Amino acid sequence: MASLALAALYFLAIHIFVSGSPLRDRIVRRTGEQGFLGLFSVLSLIGIIWLARSYAAAPAIVLWASPIGFRPVALLLVLVAGLLVVVGLATPSPTATGGEGVLDGAEPATGILRITRHPFLMGVALWGLTHLVASGDAAGTILFGAMLVLGVVGPGLIDRKRQLRFGARWEPFARATSVLPFAAILQGRNRLVLSEIGVWRPAAACVVYASLLAAHAWLFGVNPMQF
Repeated sequence: MASLALAALYFLAIHIFVSGSPLRDRIVRRTGEQGFLGLFSVLSLIGIIWLARSYAAAPAIVLWASPIGFRPVALLLVLVAGLLVVVGLATPSPTATGGEGVLDGAEPATGILRITRHPFLMGVALWGLTHLVASGDAAGTILFGAMLVLGVVGPGLIDRKRQLRFGARWEPFARATSVLPFAAILQGRNRLVLSEIGVWRPAAACVVYASLLAAHAWLFGVNPMQF
């Protein structure tokens, strides 16, 4: 369990104190943008492998019972999380490296960005929260809690970096979008245009979701279809 806790702290630390801090800029000045991305990818891969191996080896310590009837709800919530993650990754965004060209478009935010300017991290947060509630054990609390923290803290770190980097170019995008899904739309700062999201992005998300659902028992030892 100690190894899992250290892996979770390491994973959060590289995202919050390396990628999400001024340290990133100092590293980029020495290595270049591509050099930093390569280095950070290696560090992230180390963290993911460490998390996975430590989680698999952690003892089963039950903290609470999964709520009765929550499994079907969890399947739906994970589908929504998957849509946010995959559609977000497939949509050019100024919150992602290399996506700053979107800031100069006719509309400050389109597609999934109208719903949330951080679809990937909102999906990670929802996935972490859902699994945290469903797992009910100590290892799951550490692993999924770390993902939830990353999904909640990450948007603020990214927004601060983008504001400092792009200044006035960032402002129209920030005003037209929200971190919390649908908040900008409900506040009248944007509108929902599902046609901009298209069909292939949600279809790809559903394929990924169905594939992971089918392989879940083999990969993780838990059958999510057993209610």
